[in-house]
Amino acid sequence: MRMTDVIAKKRDGHELSREEIYELVKGYTDGSIPDYQMAAWAMAVYFQGMTPRETADLTMAMVESGDQLDLSAIPGIKVDKHSTGGVGDKITLVVAPLVASAGIPVAKMSGRGLGFSGGTIDKLESFAGFQVELSQADFFRQVRDIGVAVIGQTGNLAPADKKLYALRDVTATVEAVPLIASSIMSKKIAAGADAILLDVKVGKGAFMKTLEEAETLARAMVAIGEQVGRKTVAVISDMNQPLGYAVGNALEVREAIDTLAGKGPDDLSELALTIGAHMLVLGQAEADFTAAYELLRQQLANGKALAKLAELVSAQGGRAEAVENPSLLPRSSHQIEVKCSQAGCISGIDAERIGHASVVLGAGRLTKGAPIDYAVGIVLSKKVGAEVAPGDTLAVIHANDLQLAETARQEVEAAFSIAAESVQTQPLIRKII
Repeated sequence: MRMTDVIAKKRDGHELSREEIYELVKGYTDGSIPDYQMAAWAMAVYFQGMTPRETADLTMAMVESGDQLDLSAIPGIKVDKHSTGGVGDKITLVVAPLVASAGIPVAKMSGRGLGFSGGTIDKLESFAGFQVELSQADFFRQVRDIGVAVIGQTGNLAPADKKLYALRDVTATVEAVPLIASSIMSKKIAAGADAILLDVKVGKGAFMKTLEEAETLARAMVAIGEQVGRKTVAVISDMNQPLGYAVGNALEVREAIDTLAGKGPDDLSELALTIGAHMLVLGQAEADFTAAYELLRQQLANGKALAKLAELVSAQGGRAEAVENPSLLPRSSHQIEVKCSQAGCISGIDAERIGHASVVLGAGRLTKGAPIDYAVGIVLSKKVGAEVAPGDTLAVIHANDLQLAETARQEVEAAFSIAAESVQTQPLIRKII
């Protein structure tokens, strides 16, 4: 196979064969195809797209480029969940114990954050002593024993995707939907999922800014799942403002605890119950969404979901008492209120600016491996649609450095838009695919 022929074929809008795609991925992974040729092919895909069959073949070629986790030793249908990322997105902290408490095994690998705020693994490390690295045997044993484990990404999963993603990042081809979809799905499939629930974010604080873009990506990923034999459902959810009120690692853990105790913010609770209910249906624990949703509501009310979080934290060496007593979680030295200067109605909260403010404080990282401060972040006092008066608190900044807090305060203040009249808010759940 000549790489120039493959580039030209895709440049001219033709469909690549399965063999061509597999050779392409193999050659790029082993280094026989250079970056400049792969970049040219990625740009051709950006402009010409890929068919569902091509995208599925690309996904599986990347899956087969490295290790694949075999979860068959764990009884039941294993349902994985993936979010395309957002500000204040602590859904895994809620959904993993919630779904596990209802009988669906959750064997989840999660990543660390890069930008905005910490990832799921960073948030769980807010529990003193929490171990994010387990051997495969211990990982499986924990899921069999208590129904849930959440660990850092291990092994050599989809190395072709890792290499291609780094190339896309510097060649202006990140936005190519087939490449985004195959990147996400290759990691989910390599991690051993039988079924996949996708939470595709849309809005200012998301990668997909419009509903049309989010729907295109969601449909592409669901199509990949169908092509390769994985049941897949996508939920498109709003990210024009942060999810819940808390942004920052320990702050988000506290909010997740409240939610599992049935006292969480409405938007966070609604999304967690929606995602969890679809996971129960995918895992065949319930026949329909309505019954699954009601079962999970009961798990929040009867305390079983919160108890499952404590089991998870304890099993992985964390200080489980913090689930019952969140004051044991890291706390910042300073809390600074951001005040409103005018009367009106909050018409918008720029989630991306709130996310950047949390990074300024130290809640996120700008470079891989950089340290983060578990205690810092931002807690909103108001959400879009709320009426405000001069002097009202818009948000509280949790900081350990007053100089950084001042920079963050300016960002938070600028993130709020206030209108003279009441505004209509976007629905949280925009679409199910």
